[in-house]
Amino acid sequence: MAHGMRTDSHTSYVRRDDWRESATRYALLPLRVFLGVTFIYAGLDKLTDSAFMQASGAGSIGAMMEGVRDISAIPALVDLALKSPVGFGYAIALGELAVGIGTLLGLFARLAALGGALISLSLWLTVSWSTEPYYYGNDLAYLMAWLPLVLAGASVLSLDALLAERRRNAMGLG
Repeated sequence: MAHGMRTDSHTSYVRRDDWRESATRYALLPLRVFLGVTFIYAGLDKLTDSAFMQASGAGSIGAMMEGVRDISAIPALVDLALKSPVGFGYAIALGELAVGIGTLLGLFARLAALGGALISLSLWLTVSWSTEPYYYGNDLAYLMAWLPLVLAGASVLSLDALLAERRRNAMGLG
């Protein structure tokens, strides 16, 4: 009788590979859930804060933008927001909601992640640019967190995956 590995049984190596494959498929799901929930919360928080959606006054978007204008990386971007601070506040809040919902549901996930990355980039270049040391400012970390989702999208537990499967089935490829 030859000694060797049985091919008709499950080995711990195969199970480990199955686990690794499954972990790889689901690796971005916690990040997707965190970013989706966080951006939905951020958007709702802005929309429900009456002080925030004002052109001036304590806690307003206008006062915040005035306060960071001279210490931002791109003052012209802040000047643009200051032309209509309330409109800018609503744009950011609604953008955060759209990004959060798209990310959480996995619908147009790469586009939603790109939107999240652009919001984070704009906030980093304006609001948290002067934070020292840089790692105390969370907008840069959010920007970096969005990049894997921009590249990979939402491959599991997503409407994008469901729609792709339906397209494959409709074409007879499933």
